[in-house]
Amino acid sequence: MPSSKPLMTPSSAPASVESALRTLETESGGINALAAALRGPLGEAFAKAVDLIRNAKGRVIVTGLGKSGHMARKIAATLASTGTPAFFVHTAEAAHGDLGMITTDDVIMALSWSGEQPEMKTLVNYSARFAIPMIAVTSNAVSSLGQAADIVIELPKAREACPHNLAPTTSTMMQVAIGDAIAIALLEGRGFTALEFAHFHPGGKLGAMLKFVRDYMRTGAEIPVKPEGTKMSDAVMEMSAKGLGCVCIVNAANEAVGIITDGDLRRHMRPDLLTVSVDDIMTRQPKTVPPTMLASEMIEVLNTRKITTLVVTEADKVVGIVHLHDLLRAGVA
Repeated sequence: MPSSKPLMTPSSAPASVESALRTLETESGGINALAAALRGPLGEAFAKAVDLIRNAKGRVIVTGLGKSGHMARKIAATLASTGTPAFFVHTAEAAHGDLGMITTDDVIMALSWSGEQPEMKTLVNYSARFAIPMIAVTSNAVSSLGQAADIVIELPKAREACPHNLAPTTSTMMQVAIGDAIAIALLEGRGFTALEFAHFHPGGKLGAMLKFVRDYMRTGAEIPVKPEGTKMSDAVMEMSAKGLGCVCIVNAANEAVGIITDGDLRRHMRPDLLTVSVDDIMTRQPKTVPPTMLASEMIEVLNTRKITTLVVTEADKVVGIVHLHDLLRAGVA
């Protein structure tokens, strides 16, 4: 049912909510300006940067200082998790030994809104000395950083959400957005698949979603199964014994021909229910999935069909069964 709470109007919203809305509107304005710039001259520089990274033999070294440094660290993590080897180097630490992390096969992506941070000079000089290509992400193409870079991704100047136009807010949002755009362009360009993504995300719920049906299915004696022609009394006993609220009905070749669930029992409730054959009660042609299907795809099937159980088959033979409760316990659903 829809919520009965009235929507807040601008005049009734608390001051904190009005402030939040102004912040979001200002930052979204920056994102819109960035999208408009990409449709224009910025698009060419963006495409060159993506090609440079794609063709690099080494890694992407993402660097920055202050708030730009935080955004650079996030961009490096996103690149690495989507198949582009990358790591973060703190701009100030570069002059104290971290330059040794950078090789001549790498590409440097330097983030600086003003492009005039003096700490960036060490990296700029190192890039020039060893001919390491540099991509500058800045709002000032004619800055020291912009002039030294091989490619400049010049972000459009936009007002910060801070009422004093000082605290980096809109600008950092635009930095991380262009980083995401580069990472996804590289991902799509190389045809990076969900299976490859799984290699870098084995932990947490995301890792669980990127496992396979075979990792969650019940097999062998745990499968509630009965052959065609079985009396319903035996089928109900099997359902109760296995505790999944269902029983799979198979033919002589161990192929799934039907399924009986708790819902089927309720729909067919009658005095002689336990004496009739499962053939009269079962739902025919049950939905089946292969053991190699991703767990995320399996969840989509369950949600789309509004069911709680899937029969797992391989070469048309029943090899397992998956129940929603098992997925909930594993943290997948």
